[in-house]
Amino acid sequence: MVAHGAVEDTSGTSADRRAPPPRPENRTHFRSFKSESDFKAIVETTLMLEESGFYWGPMTVEEAHHKLRKEPVGTFLIRDSQQKDVFFTLSYRALMGPNSIRINFQNSCFSLTGSKETFKNLFHLLEHYSSTGKKTLQRPYRKQRVRSLQELCRKRIIETSGAQAIDELPVNPVVKDFLRSFPYRL
Repeated sequence: MVAHGAVEDTSGTSADRRAPPPRPENRTHFRSFKSESDFKAIVETTLMLEESGFYWGPMTVEEAHHKLRKEPVGTFLIRDSQQKDVFFTLSYRALMGPNSIRINFQNSCFSLTGSKETFKNLFHLLEHYSSTGKKTLQRPYRKQRVRSLQELCRKRIIETSGAQAIDELPVNPVVKDFLRSFPYRL
């Protein structure tokens, strides 16, 4: 039997060898999680971000600002943060030009750097800043500019009925699952 991390020698003895260092593409800048619930929250958030179409993953601030430079004021995207202790960054087109702000995740809540308002869900944060009087965020900058008819219908159903009404809708379970896959007005 070979211990974990040891390599069996062909001469019948075990030689303790360290595993090779992780390859650069397998490294992560994310910190360790304080709890399993925090881990699950970030995993669920990332899955929903992938579904949203406005999550760009690893991207530098310069790349994000270049994409948003000619977009209308209020256009936004989410990208991975380049800061070691932050998961995501919100980049948006402000009146004076593109801007970026860190999205903090502490005590199982999301907030923007400098804000005292916290949200249990990143999408509630985004909906809040897209519906406040300032309307800082107005439209997501998606990877695919043309949305499918299904996505447009889902958005309209969520806008008119709300996510809480999905179970009451007179549609089959497959459609309900599709509506639940991204139940936000963004």
